Amino acid sequence: MSEHRPWLKNYPTGVPANIDPGSYATVVDLLDETFRKYKDKAAFSCMGKEMTFGEVDRLSRQFGAYLHARGLEPGDKIALMMPNLLQYPIALFGALRAGLVIVNTNPLYTPREMRHQFTDSNTKAIVIAENFAANLEHILKDTSIKTIITTSIGEMLGFPKKQIVNFVVRNIRKMVSKYNIPNTVNFLEALEQGKRFTIKEFRSSADDVILLQYTGGTTGVSKGAMLTNQNLVANLLQIRAWMMPYLREGEEIALCPLPLYHIFAFTVNCLALGSIGTLSVLVTNARDLPSVIKAMKQYQVTIITGVNTLFNALSNHPDFASSDFSKLKVTVGGGMAVQRPVAERWQQITGCFLAEGFGMTESSPVASVNPLTSNQGRLGTIGLPVPSTDMRIVDHQGNVMGPGQVGEIQVKGPQVMKGYYNRPDETAKTVVDGWLCTGDMGMMGEDGFFQIVDRKKDMILVSGFNVYPNEIEEVIASHPKVLECAAIGIPDEKSGEAVKLFAVKKDNSLTDKELIAFCRENLTAYKVPREVEFRTELPKTNVGKILRRALREEELRNRKG
Repeated sequence: MSEHRPWLKNYPTGVPANIDPGSYATVVDLLDETFRKYKDKAAFSCMGKEMTFGEVDRLSRQFGAYLHARGLEPGDKIALMMPNLLQYPIALFGALRAGLVIVNTNPLYTPREMRHQFTDSNTKAIVIAENFAANLEHILKDTSIKTIITTSIGEMLGFPKKQIVNFVVRNIRKMVSKYNIPNTVNFLEALEQGKRFTIKEFRSSADDVILLQYTGGTTGVSKGAMLTNQNLVANLLQIRAWMMPYLREGEEIALCPLPLYHIFAFTVNCLALGSIGTLSVLVTNARDLPSVIKAMKQYQVTIITGVNTLFNALSNHPDFASSDFSKLKVTVGGGMAVQRPVAERWQQITGCFLAEGFGMTESSPVASVNPLTSNQGRLGTIGLPVPSTDMRIVDHQGNVMGPGQVGEIQVKGPQVMKGYYNRPDETAKTVVDGWLCTGDMGMMGEDGFFQIVDRKKDMILVSGFNVYPNEIEEVIASHPKVLECAAIGIPDEKSGEAVKLFAVKKDNSLTDKELIAFCRENLTAYKVPREVEFRTELPKTNVGKILRRALREEELRNRKG
């Protein structure tokens, strides 16, 4: 760690300068302690059904034993592809107990996106919500997946709620997908079979990769960030150290509207908050705002994590203000910038400060966060580096810059990834001498608070999800009526940013509706362009590279004018 850490003077009372990432060799070691300590306490809730830490412990052991009985070995990859359900933590902890590597997968991915992620990672098993399994059927032959465990939305809810939920899901046409995949087993059957077996013993270490979390990076090619036991243990201890002055072990209730397959909720909610005996209230569909509000009212939550768009939507919902916020202690926003008007309105309605944090998949993800109260936190900043973490600002030549100067934000700490899976060249560009090059432009104040001022990358941030222009452009370029194209981010009140596509026609019959429909077949919804503009030509460099920057600047001028 650097000796010059000006942010330490503004650390909240009780937050240590450093944590000991070696205090637990593996995430499973920490889990074992948690399950013993909080055995009889509720750990997760979904649609009103609760599950204790003891139940998660028992069921995850059964699931891990089933995986070994199916022939899966430590180090094999297993994809978890489902929304927030009780099945997720059981499958997650069971797979970790069996020594498997988790590949978190967005259930809304198209077959093309799934194919890349599963073939790149050499995934051998998958737990998938059955209403998304039709997409898997399309690409299964191209993958190494042999063990397929399907689950229904209501499978863990018990009678009669299970039957009611499954009936509703199966009868909502847009959510149903018929599939015909042989040799699948449903989740409950896997748990039942697991009772007959035990998890085989194997060696595990702090440096073992236990999570491949896919991210786009500057090239737009989706890459698997290799996160180790030590990375995740360190980050959950850092998060825990930052929050504990405000919380009480075993007494907190956290609303979890973000999907657990997203690195933010995965580490913060599932691991860090879980490790202090917190009850996580899982929201299966955060777009269903009444269900989010209902969960808040039912449980009187003490902690809420989310993204700017969710906080904005809740604050503007007519039923939100009538909730009882008397127990709410902590609200943390990540995944995208928290807008000042949103944070101010949130505090006005709830009485709770909305603390913005910062991180990347490559940093497990948390690198910095604001103090969690309004008298210590600073709106418009990403806060202070968490314990055992250094952050600095460098210019384009790598020289360290002083307070108030703008440059690239770099991060160093035990939470920084091992590297990108099978991509040493990309790893070498991203982690230099232990420093994670974030690609975000920012500055540090004299008091150690950091602020993001712009992004170095062309990445577009839609509701907290990274969208990479190269991926969109590659899809569009495959359309027979498109000559060339470019995608940029444009401001959007609801999602922070949205995608705008510029295209040059090869066939004059091409329409914007046709192009958007094509995108919907090949891209997850948040990646689909909101606007399409046809041009006769696109700005280029002297070597023919399309200048997205020029398009962005022109777009901003037009919007201001």
